[in-house]
This record gives sequence, structure tokens and C-alpha cells, in this order.
Amino acid sequence: MMEETTVVAVRAIIAFLTLIIYTRVLGKQQMGNLTYFDYINGITIGSIAGTFATDLSSKAWIHFVALTIFTLITILFQYITLKSRTFSNFMDSDPTLVIQNGKILEQNLSKMRVKFDELTMMLRQKDVFDLTTVNYGILEPDGTLSIALKPELQPVTASDMHMHSPPQKLMTELIVDGVLIKPNLAKRNKSSQWLTEQLKKQNLTIRDIAFAAILPNDKLYIDLYKDQLPEKSEPEEDNKEGRK
Repeated sequence: MMEETTVVAVRAIIAFLTLIIYTRVLGKQQMGNLTYFDYINGITIGSIAGTFATDLSSKAWIHFVALTIFTLITILFQYITLKSRTFSNFMDSDPTLVIQNGKILEQNLSKMRVKFDELTMMLRQKDVFDLTTVNYGILEPDGTLSIALKPELQPVTASDMHMHSPPQKLMTELIVDGVLIKPNLAKRNKSSQWLTEQLKKQNLTIRDIAFAAILPNDKLYIDLYKDQLPEKSEPEEDNKEGRK
């Protein structure tokens, strides 16, 4: 009995430390953006680690190898999703518009397998109790709902200032990881020539750009791989030695 307890304790410590290391290797995405893939992935890794610690009928090495292989496969999938938009959409899906101008888009809602009562629950969690106040409702890949209220109902509204509110638009992605998304140009009535001219003004090419989008105000936002930023500053830790 004592020997089994000692073995379980040692294996539990090893499994715990292994999980910490592998979680750091996988990155903050595991916690920050819990997509369906991340959710299933987390459960599986946790299950393997639990078996690693408590299953004395098999060798610990077997579970350690399984945990390592599963983590490596996950890292490979993360890398592929970063480089391939098609594969990323297949794994995590695109954001889906489910509400437009106060109207529920039933077909899109059905494709995401979300019920009406689930949608209304997510709206209440956003402090929205009147569906007609929502201009856009977007179901994100991680299952959360992002909303944009109608312009006249937003804080410091144009209606309060007796100004006419222009039609509200969404941010449109144009370039992701150096790859141009041509269909999105047409959505904003822009041409490839227009984009080329905009980039020439800044002496840039598509390959220089990590992310680019047309903002709701029709301005072009560009984020480069090599950003010109001041020296990186890290949060300073408390100087315990200096305390008395």
C-alpha cells in the first residue's frame, strides 16, 4: 500500500510538471481562445496526464510518450493553421454573422447548430435584452457572441449630437500572414490596383505585411512583420531586496 502511494505521488508530480511545460510550449491560445479544437485537445491531454499519474497497471513511460506525441501533433496543427487559411477555417471555422439589423439569420444560426434560446442567452450575457437594438451579431469560432449595437444606441451617439449616422461597416481582412484575400477586396468595392497603389505609397509589398484590413471608416490598417517599435520594455518585478 505504501509503495503504491509513493509511486502515484511521484507519477503525479511528474505528470503535473510535464503539463506545465507542455502548456507553456503550446502557448496562451490554450487559455485565451478556447475553440472547439482547443477544448477537445485540452480534455484529451488532461485525461492522458490523469492516467499517467494513477494507472499503475501500465508503465509510466507509455503514457509519457503518448502525452508527448499528442502535444507535438497539436503544435504541428497550430503551425499549419497559421500558414494555411483553408486548414484554419476547416479546424476552427470562420466567424459567422447571425444577426443583421435586428434580424436573426436563421440559416447561419442553423449551420452553427445554435438554438434560438442559446442565442438569446448569449445576448443577455452581453446586457442586450432587445434584439432590435443589435446592428450586427457575430458568432466567433470559440462560441462567443460579439455584437455591435445600432449607431444611434451606442455611447455618445450621433443622434445625441443631432448628426446623421452613416451606415455602419465591419472591419474587412485583406492580408493575413502575407497572403491576399481577394474576395474581401470586392466586398468593400476595392480593386487589386487600389491596394497596390496604397502599398506603393509606403514602399511595401504584400509579403512585408503580417495583417492588413480595411477599417469601418474605409482606412487601410497595416501591421508589418517587422514593426518599428521603441525598445521592448518588460514589466518590472518588485525589488524585494530593496524593501525593509
